Amino acid sequence: MSPVIQTSRLTKSYGPLLALKGLDLSVERGTVCGLLGANGAGKSTAIACMLGLQRPSSGAVQILGQDPRIARKQLFKQVGVQLQETSFQEKITAEELCQVSAALYHRPHDYRQLLAQFGLADKAGRPVKELSGGQRQKLFITLALLPNPQVVFLDELTTGLDPRARREVWAILSSLKASGVTILLTSHFMDEVEALCDHICILKHGKTVFSGTVGQAVADSPYTAFEDAYLWYTEEDR
Repeated sequence: MSPVIQTSRLTKSYGPLLALKGLDLSVERGTVCGLLGANGAGKSTAIACMLGLQRPSSGAVQILGQDPRIARKQLFKQVGVQLQETSFQEKITAEELCQVSAALYHRPHDYRQLLAQFGLADKAGRPVKELSGGQRQKLFITLALLPNPQVVFLDELTTGLDPRARREVWAILSSLKASGVTILLTSHFMDEVEALCDHICILKHGKTVFSGTVGQAVADSPYTAFEDAYLWYTEEDR
């Protein structure tokens, strides 16, 4: 079976700055892949190229067997996206935003069910700008799940959530994975990565410094705790 997400020698330059240096990534169906690294390591650039939002300088990307820049319309119906930087109309409510977003898809998920699942049912009528940071984050994840996607990209998905809410989101993502949904996420929370990810790829200055499982990352480092191992892989003097 072909990988759901695949990049081959993916490179992206911004003038003289080489932001992504030959990323090779393969994500199988029904798995969770963590794309990790410090701020500025190339994670957002990689995701933008995978989604067809930016043109790679070289290399190739396939999502569900298709080039995201060529098959954007087809993939739009099958891919859910939650990006770190998101802005909306000043006075739009959570429910209105869900309605507008759901109208873009042929067979969207019931947004009321998703709002209830994320504990936002009683916030549906409130303007998005009045929601707390954690509530907005859960709303953005709700929007990513509206198309009933086969693939979901989640950028810093639990930033701003309290510990209980984080674990609730983890449970939902685990159930999505069990149903065959493929998830690529970025996170700075190593406990989250350990709980969710089948495979990880650690970037440093745009270059892959580790690819494998969390267990392999620890085994290949001088440490026994994953967070310590992650910091070791991303140290500036290595």
